Amino acid sequence: MTKRYALGIDFGTESGRALLVDIETGAEAATQVYAYARGVMDETLPDGTALEPDWALQDPDDWIQTMKITVPAVMIAVGASPEDVIGIGVDFTSCTVLPVDANGAPLCRQFPHRPHAWPKLWKHHAAQPEADRITQAIKNMGDPILERYGGKMSSEWIFPKIFQALDEDEAMYDAAARFIEGGDWIVEQLCGQEARSSCMAGYKGMWDMDEGFLKQEILAALHPKLGQIIGTKLTKDIRSLGGKAGELTKAAAQLMGLKAGTAVGVAIIDAHAAVPGTGVTEPGKMLMVMGTSTCHMLLSDKKMKVDGMCGCVRDGILPGFYGYEAGQPATGDIFAWYMEHCAPHSVYEEAQKRGLSPHQVLEERAVKLAPGQSGLIALDWWNGNRSVLVDAELSGLLLGMSLTTKPEEIYLALIEATAFGTRRIIDAFEESGIAIAELYACGGLPKRNRLLMQVYSDVTGRAIHIADSAETCALGAAILGAVAAGAAQGGYDSPQEAAQKMARLQRNAFTPSAERHKQYSAIYSEYLKLYDYFGRGANNVMKQLRAMRQRL
Repeated sequence: MTKRYALGIDFGTESGRALLVDIETGAEAATQVYAYARGVMDETLPDGTALEPDWALQDPDDWIQTMKITVPAVMIAVGASPEDVIGIGVDFTSCTVLPVDANGAPLCRQFPHRPHAWPKLWKHHAAQPEADRITQAIKNMGDPILERYGGKMSSEWIFPKIFQALDEDEAMYDAAARFIEGGDWIVEQLCGQEARSSCMAGYKGMWDMDEGFLKQEILAALHPKLGQIIGTKLTKDIRSLGGKAGELTKAAAQLMGLKAGTAVGVAIIDAHAAVPGTGVTEPGKMLMVMGTSTCHMLLSDKKMKVDGMCGCVRDGILPGFYGYEAGQPATGDIFAWYMEHCAPHSVYEEAQKRGLSPHQVLEERAVKLAPGQSGLIALDWWNGNRSVLVDAELSGLLLGMSLTTKPEEIYLALIEATAFGTRRIIDAFEESGIAIAELYACGGLPKRNRLLMQVYSDVTGRAIHIADSAETCALGAAILGAVAAGAAQGGYDSPQEAAQKMARLQRNAFTPSAERHKQYSAIYSEYLKLYDYFGRGANNVMKQLRAMRQRL
């Protein structure tokens, strides 16, 4: 019998990838990565035009090259024919937004010298002034919409990025027929029509299935043209995840070596795709997508206000549930900072002699330490705090050092701090009436550092299950591709059914030690005191120091 495959195409920050997955078993038949030629443009445009601080742009041609190069490669790798692929799913970093002309072509192809003609990547933060103005306008109107988003508009979302273009290059704003998320634009390239994702619109575009769009009068108060954007430059046609966006056009099929008419699913944000990719399909299970930062994803049948959440969207992750997102803006980045700037040369020498990584050396040493043995405690705010304080101006803290403090003790304290940050997020959900029984994890960190995951289990007092796939985002996209095809075409009729067949977990979970959980709970109580003291305004020294540095 001929094998049937679903294709997941994952668009990340520095690269894109294709993953070909066996529909029946979930076996990952082949994967191929393409490193973007332009990467992230944060200093200059391709022609040398300088960019101001906090800009982050991408080249949409890199996205096209991803499909052109990686999809044929995975097909060749397994000897698959175009007819073997029944569905295609897309996940994308978000909010990555680009202006396009009436034909859907990116404006940067017409105006390569104009920064606002290029796609603004998710981590483009130069629109913070516009984000602050939108936040204030919402508050002035007394609208409660920000309760679903931690109380503040983020510079990473779609309206601040569009508003910045209007503020700084009104002619370019006028030239745009539409503004569109990168994932939705890819789907449009595949099937010839826009199908705006409920996931991207909900978490990054202030849309709600029950309450609709951000109120026109709020946008109009900021600028008359902005008040007219919904329904003109931003489509009002929202498609739910798990749905079929359309079918592959002849041109797109030719680009990738696939069959025209193949089902294409509605796009999903990359971290959110990891939820079905890990097999999480019911409430009470929180997924931690762990890498340089951590995204906390949760399904619930209840719509609640949770302090510091990054969004609560009905059908935002899987149909039939409210999808919650929270997060820590630095996890792996904190450990990388320590290894690069603070770990002593002796650690690197030992690693080289023993054929290990420096992380492995410190992990071997740190695993022998009992909770509290080092006398250290840290606040994990090296890149600010996303949840629950929603304050990017906070900074890290390491307390309790002495002349006998060892490198592995600092390493462990930083791991513990990120685990305490996750426990604080879990507490916020449970204080709002949303129970979390188990934790799941995926990404690069869970597979590389067993100490990290055991500490998280001990700190939270919960079992942690680890995704078996190294490509959970692409796998989640492939699952949605299989659902877009439907059972009649050999796929599945729901993401839940598809995930049960196609997603897998590692056999052994991390389980908490009752004794270590008790010890960590005592340290956590001290963490909370520092958390509130420095994070809620009792002592603003962190912000004062930041302001002093910026003045120098």
